[in-house]
Amino acid sequence: MSDVAAIEKFVKQFQGLKTEIAKVIIGQDEVVTQILISIFSGGHSLLIGVPGLAKTLMVNTISQALGLDFKRIQFTPDLMPSDILGSEILDEDRQFKFIKGPIFSNIILADEINRTPPKTQAALLEAMQERAVTVAGHHYKLDLPYFVLATQNPIEQEGTYPLPEAQLDRFMFAINLEYPTYQEEVEVVKATTSNLKPEVNALFSAKEIIAFQQLIRKIPVTDNVIEYAVTLVGKTRPNSETAPELVKTYIDWGAGPRASQNLVLAAKTHAAIHGKFSPDIEDVQAVAIGILRHRIIKNYKAEAEGITEEQLIRGLF
Repeated sequence: MSDVAAIEKFVKQFQGLKTEIAKVIIGQDEVVTQILISIFSGGHSLLIGVPGLAKTLMVNTISQALGLDFKRIQFTPDLMPSDILGSEILDEDRQFKFIKGPIFSNIILADEINRTPPKTQAALLEAMQERAVTVAGHHYKLDLPYFVLATQNPIEQEGTYPLPEAQLDRFMFAINLEYPTYQEEVEVVKATTSNLKPEVNALFSAKEIIAFQQLIRKIPVTDNVIEYAVTLVGKTRPNSETAPELVKTYIDWGAGPRASQNLVLAAKTHAAIHGKFSPDIEDVQAVAIGILRHRIIKNYKAEAEGITEEQLIRGLF
C-alpha cells in the first residue's frame, strides 16, 4: 500500500475510533484527540484533573477501541518498584522465576503518580524511556506499542511527591481535564445511571498501530515548519536572544530540545488525522499548548498576577 493510501486509511480508522470512544465518553473531544495523537506519535501523556472526571474510564475505553491490553496501577506512598515491575520468586524446583508486574501491558494508567515516592516513579520512567525494565540484573523488553498515561490530582498537595522537571519532560503531552459543560453532565448522568452498557469494538491491532506510528515518522516536513517549531521552543527560554518581553517577565525556565522533537512529531500526527500529507505551522500551533505547558516554569510574578501557561504559550505564536 502506498503511503498516500495508508494515510487515507488512517484518517477513516481514526474517525471510526473517535466514534467508538464517544459511545462511552461524552464530550472531552480535545482530550481524547490529544491522547490519541500521543499514542500514534509514540509518546506518553500526563492527565491533570480533579477526581471523578472519568480518567480511568477514558483510558480503558481507548485501550478497548485500539484492541490493546490495559492495566491500571494505583500509586500510593508505600508502593515499591517491585510492585510495578515484578519480582523474582523461588519456585518449587528451587529455581528463580520472574513474575511480571502490571507494567507489562500495552497501555498503563499510572493513577496519581505524584502520590508515590521518587524511587517508584523512577522505575516507571525507565520503562517509559527505554521500553524495557531491569530486574535483578536481567533486562526485559516490553511489548510494543507501549503507552503510559499518568494522572495527577492538582488539588491535594500534602503527602505528595510532585514529578521533577526532568521527569515531566518525558511526557509528550500534559493534558488538562476540565469539568464537563452543563449539557454534557446531563448526558453523563443519563448514561451512567441506567443499565445500558455500550459495546466498544476494537478497530485496530497492536501490529497496525506500530505500522501507523512508523508511517507517521515517514511523513516529510518542510524546513520552515521545523524551524518554526525550534524558534517557538527557543522563545520560551528567558536567556535566549529571541525571548520576548513576556517570557523574560514571567518565565524562570524554558523548554528543552525534547519539546522541539515532540512538537514536530505531534504536528505530523495532527496533520495525518486531518488527511494532510505534510504538517504546516497551524499543526504545530494546534499541539503546542499540550506539549509546552509542563515544560515551562513560571516565576512568582506570573503566579501573583494569575498568568496561566496557556496565555504565555499563545503569546509566542
